[in-house]
Amino acid sequence: MRKISIDWQKAEEHPDKNQKVEGRFLLDLRAKVNDLEKQLTDTKNELNRTQSNLKSTGESLENTTNDLESTKSSLDSTKTEFSDTKSKLEQSLAELEEKTKSNANLISEIEGLKSNLEGANSKVSELESKVEELGTNISDLSSELEDSKSQIKGLENSTSESKEQTDKLTAEIQELNNKLTVSQDENTSLNSQLMELNNMLLQKDTKIQEVSELLGDKEKLIDAQTAHLEEVEGELGELKPPELGSGGFISEERTTCPMCGSTGSSIKQVEDKSKVLSYVGHIPMYAKKHVCKKCGYEF
Repeated sequence: MRKISIDWQKAEEHPDKNQKVEGRFLLDLRAKVNDLEKQLTDTKNELNRTQSNLKSTGESLENTTNDLESTKSSLDSTKTEFSDTKSKLEQSLAELEEKTKSNANLISEIEGLKSNLEGANSKVSELESKVEELGTNISDLSSELEDSKSQIKGLENSTSESKEQTDKLTAEIQELNNKLTVSQDENTSLNSQLMELNNMLLQKDTKIQEVSELLGDKEKLIDAQTAHLEEVEGELGELKPPELGSGGFISEERTTCPMCGSTGSSIKQVEDKSKVLSYVGHIPMYAKKHVCKKCGYEF
């Protein structure tokens, strides 16, 4: 049987006329049409999937862009906070140095007060020695006065003594009375000076006690400032922003414990008391070391 095919030229010239076509040819044509429709459907589905993926990729790109903007904003905020913390640290260091100088002045003042106290104690000892000496002189003068009085009584009872000797003894008694009065006045003056020195010593002791208490408070304040300084330095180490890599993305260098492999917040930075880098006034500035919170290893 001869295969009859479609005369496409005739169909184009006379589209309203019928043509004899073999059924197999129609089946093949239908199969091709079905294949084309299936390919079209697959193409549409693939196009829809591609559009969906493209939309998802666009949303992901937008989210990534937002994340980058947020990260940049966070980095700017961290830099600002780091700058503020650095300013506070410098201010704390200045205050600490000023308080150290104030403590040095207080120590010098205490040394001066101690020196004055030693001089006052020496003067008190000297005055006490003079008082004892005056007491001895007064006792001797009193004894001489009693002896003179006894001699006067003896002379008054004795008719054999001359008036000249009586006048002489009277003059000696008067002189002894004058010496006794002068000694008593000097003793009163020395007692007054001794009392003033005792009051001065009491005031010096009170002032030394006040200065010692003030120095103790200053030392406690220095310890508190030192602890605060260490805490601020630890916060500075944690707040220090990571460096940017050459590609424009953040390159984060994580410290890893060589013993257990812990990283991030498990690693803290503390001062190494065995290594002094410098001094701020009398305050030592130590080197830093890492301590693993999990295993306790220091490196």
